[in-house]
Parts: sequence; structure tokens; C-alpha cells
Amino acid sequence: MSSHLKIENLHVSVEGKEILKGITLEVKPGEIVAIMGPNGSGKSTLAHTLMGHPQYVITQGKLFLNAEEITNLSPEKRAKKGVFLSFQYPSAIEGVTITNFLRTARNAIKEEQMNVLSFNKLLKEKMELLHMDKAFVNRYLNLGFSGGEKKKAEILQMAILDPSLVILDETDSGLDVDALKIVAEGVQKIKTQEMGILLITHYCRILDYIKPDKVHVLLNGKIVESGNAALAQELEKTGYAKYKQVLNVVS
Repeated sequence: MSSHLKIENLHVSVEGKEILKGITLEVKPGEIVAIMGPNGSGKSTLAHTLMGHPQYVITQGKLFLNAEEITNLSPEKRAKKGVFLSFQYPSAIEGVTITNFLRTARNAIKEEQMNVLSFNKLLKEKMELLHMDKAFVNRYLNLGFSGGEKKKAEILQMAILDPSLVILDETDSGLDVDALKIVAEGVQKIKTQEMGILLITHYCRILDYIKPDKVHVLLNGKIVESGNAALAQELEKTGYAKYKQVLNVVS
């Protein structure tokens, strides 16, 4: 299953304050689209809105997935349609092992009851693909995990759920170079020609390992520049200063 995401003139408010001010973009099957911007530009607001978080209120605009409007769909229904969000700060759940969490999540989203033996076979295959220690899945979900381990758990979840649209919300946040490489390699291994990826980041370094097809610069809730991977390289050298000057944004 492939997913074509279209965002049309999206305006989003949080607690009465407008954060996104008219976002329009697409993520086609097989594409990697990067959203870049400084802290407070609205990047995570976009990610949570796409997943249907109730705190983020769409005041104008529409969301489409494969030409079907999903603007008012619940997070659960979006997940069942193949939308996956990798959180910037994944929560820890004591008493729930990664294995049990992943099997329960997969059965709920795929609306099927995969038995334990079949699931364990799938889990083993994905862990070998990602070069993960088999003991990892017996730990409680994210409890006592390092930043790198939390992000690896998110990528494993992505592999098990097999989504068609992936939203990576600052997956590189808090990672050292070695962990960043492992996570980026994992994303590349899981990605298919049907899967679209919206990669949200503050820094350019993850784009050294995951090459984007398109790059959009988000500032003050608006897309102020669009281009290809060369735009990310330019931002690495110049930063966001020129865009802030145009919009008169105070750092």
C-alpha cells in the first residue's frame, strides 16, 4: 500500500494561538521530504497535526491521503490507513515489554490477530535487518533507555507496523554520530518505493545519511523556501538568518 499526502493551506492553533499559518505541500510515494527550521518554527506542531493529536486544532485547510480527506479522522483511523509518527521524545511504559507492545500495536493497526509464533518470526527478521540485540525486545518500553535506544525502538516499531506514510519528528535529536548512523541506516533499509517519508529536523546532519528529494524551510509557521538537497547544504553553511531578517523574526 502506498500513500500520497497532500496538505492544503493548513492553519493550526494551540490553546488559541495560531502556530501554522498556511502550509501547503505534498509527500508522494517513494519520496523523502525534509522540513527544516529553527526551534519554535512549527515543525513538531505539523507532525502532531498530521497524526491527529486533539490539542492541535485545524482552523483552516485540509489534509488528504490518497485523495481521501482525513482532516477530521482520529489518530487511530489515521494509523490504520498507514500513517506512522516517530516521536521526538518517546514515552516510557513500565511493565510493558517491547515485544508485547509491538505485537499488540500491529494487531490493532492491521486489524488481524497474528499469533505469537508468526509474530516472533517477523520480529526476529526485522531485528536482524536492523542489527539489533535480541535481548532488546524483552526490556520495558523505553524504560531507562538512552536517547539512541529510544530512537532504535521507534525504528523497530516502524519496521513491524510497515506504514505507508512515515513522519519522523526530529529523530536525530539527542543522538551521537554513531547512533545517528544506525538509525539512518535503519530507515533506509525499511523504506520502500511505496513509502513516503516526511523528515522533520532542526539540523542538517541526518540529511547526510538520509538524502531528501525535496526540502522545505519552515519559519514562523510558514514555508519560506523550497528546493532540493542542495538547499539543506546551503542551510548548513548559512543557517536561517536571512529568512529571519525577511520575516523580521527575533531569535
